[in-house]
Amino acid sequence: MNLEQLRRAGVSDRRTRRLCGPGGPWRRLHPGVVLLRNTAPTRQELLRALLVRYGPKVVITGADALQAHGVKCEAGDIRLLVPDHCRVVAGEGVRLARTAHIPEPVMVDDLPFAPPARATLDLARTEPDPARIRHLLTLPLYWGLCSLQELLLELDEGPQRGTAAVRKVLRYLDEGPIQAHGLAARILDLVPIPPPSWDQTICDRRGRPLGEADAWWDEIGLAWQYRCTPGVGGGFSHLALAATGIVLVRCTVRQLRQVPDEVAQELARAFGDASRTPRPKVRTTPQSPEGDAA
Repeated sequence: MNLEQLRRAGVSDRRTRRLCGPGGPWRRLHPGVVLLRNTAPTRQELLRALLVRYGPKVVITGADALQAHGVKCEAGDIRLLVPDHCRVVAGEGVRLARTAHIPEPVMVDDLPFAPPARATLDLARTEPDPARIRHLLTLPLYWGLCSLQELLLELDEGPQRGTAAVRKVLRYLDEGPIQAHGLAARILDLVPIPPPSWDQTICDRRGRPLGEADAWWDEIGLAWQYRCTPGVGGGFSHLALAATGIVLVRCTVRQLRQVPDEVAQELARAFGDASRTPRPKVRTTPQSPEGDAA
């Protein structure tokens, strides 16, 4: 609540200062912004307090915006986009970016958040580590919030400072495996089974490769291939894997997207079957992960 609201409610500035003083029942969050209790504010309360402080044209970006869109990621500092004509000072734990390119906000719980592509790029632009940049750029792809083309378009239309490293990473980013991995991970949330190892090459006892598993449950010998092409195909790998006694679930990315419940039920049945049969005599080696947003 701001001071003007308190004045209209009959609370003088002097009384507000006393109530926010040491041992008082209220807490001052920012100049002119008061929390009507003296306990630590929640993240949502901090965001609302900053909107009160900096005005209605501010847009929340970065990790808070991605979280609002459903992404699991660490919050860190609060990042705000403010019009470039505003001359305001950032407080502790707050990063302000003055820009002429304020995006149309997406309202979530009455708070204005940047769209997924803009929120992601606002994070990535300030990151010096290429590996960290790649991880951030995979987040909206992994969670199905935007496409690689939308990231590139936003990069061209938005602020250009700090974009060189981001462009370099985007140039070599393959969105297909990342999106597929995200869909698969969300399907596993529907199944009461342990988490798998991802992207494994399955070998016989002599170390000769037999095939690949997008997800692998080593203790019971269950493999899941979810990037199969429609119809019969895939070379020798699925036949060679099945011949070892591995319980194998195969589906397409289209099935992950369109019939996730059916895929989840098939995985649950296959896990039960694999648990009741002897583990095949195979071993695995990890491939380079492609869906690193997990």
